[in-house]
Amino acid sequence: MSDSADFTAILAHWEAQQPDAIAITFGGSNRTWAELAHRVRRAAAALRAEGLAPGDRVAVLDLNHPSCLELTLACAQIGTANAVVNFRLAPPEIAYVINDAKTRLLFVGPEFAGAVEKLRDQLPTVERVIRVGGADDEYEAWLAAHEPDARAYPAAPGDCFVQLYTSGTTGFPKGSMLTHRGMLAHSRNVSASQDFGPDSRAQVAMPLFHVGGTSYSLMAISSGARIFMMRTPDPAAALAMLEAEKITHTFFVPALLAVMNQIPGAADRDYSALKALSYGASPMPLPVMRASLKLFPGVMQQVYGMTEESGVVSVLGPQDHADPAVAHRLVSAGKAIAGVEIEIRDPATGAPVATGERGEIWVRSDQVMGGYWGKPEATAATITPDGWLRSGDGGYMDADGYLYITDRIKDMIISGGENIYPAEIERVLAEHPQVQDVAVIGVPDERWGEVPKAVVVAAPGATVDAEQLLAWCRERLASFKCPKSVDVVADLPRNPTGKILKKDLRKPYWEGRERQVV
Repeated sequence: MSDSADFTAILAHWEAQQPDAIAITFGGSNRTWAELAHRVRRAAAALRAEGLAPGDRVAVLDLNHPSCLELTLACAQIGTANAVVNFRLAPPEIAYVINDAKTRLLFVGPEFAGAVEKLRDQLPTVERVIRVGGADDEYEAWLAAHEPDARAYPAAPGDCFVQLYTSGTTGFPKGSMLTHRGMLAHSRNVSASQDFGPDSRAQVAMPLFHVGGTSYSLMAISSGARIFMMRTPDPAAALAMLEAEKITHTFFVPALLAVMNQIPGAADRDYSALKALSYGASPMPLPVMRASLKLFPGVMQQVYGMTEESGVVSVLGPQDHADPAVAHRLVSAGKAIAGVEIEIRDPATGAPVATGERGEIWVRSDQVMGGYWGKPEATAATITPDGWLRSGDGGYMDADGYLYITDRIKDMIISGGENIYPAEIERVLAEHPQVQDVAVIGVPDERWGEVPKAVVVAAPGATVDAEQLLAWCRERLASFKCPKSVDVVADLPRNPTGKILKKDLRKPYWEGRERQVV
């Protein structure tokens, strides 16, 4: 990995070292390091011509496309930031993110151009929309209209150049400001454990709005590795690419692995080039893990992390997956990677707890975000003055330093790799005339790990129609956030101060399971 202090210098390093080597393969086309650097400098010139100044934001609403990485690297060069929008969000949520970022320039893929047209009058800060790809592509002409500009903004290590949104307990997403220091530390710390280098062939299957997409891509770029980018995480196509392109490194969420294990002929392919198959972002059901270990022996690594830490903070390596003497570790999140400290703290006092005792997972490293965009109070509540990030996840650490995640302090649901905060769903359901009171909980699901369930109390004189409530949610929320079922109860359990006891609501569904998030 280059020792450069920012991503503009990293790109220049690999351009000089291996100008004719292929940097990105996408959709049957290749771009060398020299071509990538050339396009990034054109994008930097174009962004400056649009009047963007350091601290400004652009946004991308698209399925995976190399242009998103080009724009992220161009933003790094000129001191701006790319806010990558979760395309799975519902239109009102998409508008919220674009407006929250104070987006000046919006890049949109063909699948979302129609939605943006309908939202256009709700996006007051957006000065221009540029279409990327498809028959109406404007991006290539936008690039071609400008000569490459090699001038680099003197980026400080703490400057944000990519902004990824994570759902919030207040019911709205928060923009995690990811910095040169944080992303470089993540790239350095993770690549060291995975033998990443210029000869590596990294498959990017996860969406770029997720750290599993963008952070993974930036790690590959830091290492001078070749990226094989997929537009969507199609399980059959991903398996075929592993074999055909001799992929050495990839990252999947458990839901993708669950489908892969069911694909006819999956076990007949040659995956011998694989050095590291990382999985994470949601709990891995043990039946899926056992099947995956047969399909990909000797290379599976469980990774645990979060957007606010630029990605991965702990790894359970292949040795722990293979050794039957430590089979109990298959439900752990492994050990802290180099450069990362993890402690278990009392969530009320912040004091460290004894080994084996449960508490909140705290993390300290150079990977930590610069804060939540425009939300200093939320930042102060998450990052302590001495640099510890409160993860919101509950767990414990054993005497050997292995981390076990048991539940979530912040009441988050992780479904198929997507973070879902019940507050977002509760806010929507509370507006329905049939509903007087509502709580949303996560319940077990074999495919997705867990899914949201709404528990509602009917409004006086009303009869709750579950299908109407689900349709109401589908109109206002991304499909993955919508409850999969509705229970109607006479009242919700509460403590003496009036707080809903969600633990009591969850208990019947999770009984008999050691890990309360699987």
